[in-house]
Amino acid sequence: MRSYAAVDLGASSGRVMVGRVGPDSLELTEAHRFPNRPVRVPEGLRWDVLSLYAGVLAGLRAAGRVDSVGIDSWAVDYGLLDADGALLGNPVHYRDARTEGVAEKVWATVPPAELYAATGLQYAPFNTLYQLAAASGTRQLAHARRLLLIPDLLAYWLTGEQGTELTNASTTQLIDPATGDWAYDVAARLGIDLELFAPLRRPGDPAGLLRAEVLEETGLTGPVPVTTVGSHDTASAVAAVPATGERFAYICTGTWSLAGLELTAPVLTEESRAANFTNELGLDGTVRYLRNIMGLWLLQECLRAWGDPDLGGLLREAAAVPALRSVVDAGDAAFLAPGRMPERIAEACRASGQPVPATPAEVTRCILDSLALAHRRAVAEAQRLADHPVDVVHIVGGGTRNALLCQLTADACGLPVVAGPTEAAALGNVLVQARAHGLVGDRADMRRLLARTQPLTRYEPQGGAERWREAEARLATR
Repeated sequence: MRSYAAVDLGASSGRVMVGRVGPDSLELTEAHRFPNRPVRVPEGLRWDVLSLYAGVLAGLRAAGRVDSVGIDSWAVDYGLLDADGALLGNPVHYRDARTEGVAEKVWATVPPAELYAATGLQYAPFNTLYQLAAASGTRQLAHARRLLLIPDLLAYWLTGEQGTELTNASTTQLIDPATGDWAYDVAARLGIDLELFAPLRRPGDPAGLLRAEVLEETGLTGPVPVTTVGSHDTASAVAAVPATGERFAYICTGTWSLAGLELTAPVLTEESRAANFTNELGLDGTVRYLRNIMGLWLLQECLRAWGDPDLGGLLREAAAVPALRSVVDAGDAAFLAPGRMPERIAEACRASGQPVPATPAEVTRCILDSLALAHRRAVAEAQRLADHPVDVVHIVGGGTRNALLCQLTADACGLPVVAGPTEAAALGNVLVQARAHGLVGDRADMRRLLARTQPLTRYEPQGGAERWREAEARLATR
């Protein structure tokens, strides 16, 4: 067996996981977990990237001997480096308000339909394209000589080598998903200098060796390679979907729900754009055709507002609340910012003429029903728009621990749900490293290994579809 360190950074925490891979075995253990706490400073919301890097070093120290390191994280955010390779300030958080109203200015130059046809990306106010437009004219951007997405920035600090990993680059709205190269015309029209970006690299490519100073700090014995993985955590998570064929949908659950299909080519139609589906790149040239849904962020923010009560007890109480009494649009940008989440959910229900959830259990049930409804809509529309029918829905990520959400998703979609693995992003990260070092075969081999070695739970749909159609109609008439 060989050991691989997966650095897996989420919006609220980071961890270093160690995967041990053999011909018919796959074991994953947590070496170190550390918080990821954004900081609000006078100029806005920022990531504490130095704290994250310290957590990565501590995790590699705890991991012990490994054969390779891979890094994945959330998408779209970046750090800027000067001509000497020094970081020009803490990276801006994607929930920062600086992109408010920026999209309309971009669209005045490149209309939305043209932008989608060229990049295939759904509209989200925090896409890197809009962040760069918001930063235009700032001293920081003027002094920048390199832009590195978050996983690439950390890889640079570990190795001294720079690159731009493709699956994450495809979330910038500056990549053509049909060619896997930069959308040169879009960048030129918007005055974005693509020379800011390091050369593109793909999952499995070498990303350098740990620097001598890193080896000394972590206690590792070199050489230790860093291997490029699907550095967008969703790309790594989709690579770890334990599907047995091609007729599947996936939902990567956590702070966000990413619901969609794995395709061989992008869907760039106007109808797809209007439905707000995105075409991000995945492993082996695949396309992650999906919709971003607000996800368990809604519940996380409510738990924070309620003083972090016992989640297990709250979910048991929520299961006893009548189903679909009130639902909200889980994709509504009104829920993007932090703060006052229970009140905002109540206000949305009141505004739509539905019963207003009053207790934490009622608010929780509203959130989970709403997420299941959003999953239903995304899975159904993806099948129709891509002409790609499915027989099963795979749920991976942190939401697999929420049995009520998994069962409600099966009920809403009218399809069996297979839940697991929970640590999908870390497992996908590990398996791409193992594949690059010749231990596993193609994507199908990776998925067969996952299905044999990881605990999975199957949920069969219960009840009819009528009540879900009625709830959908309620949202449609808002």
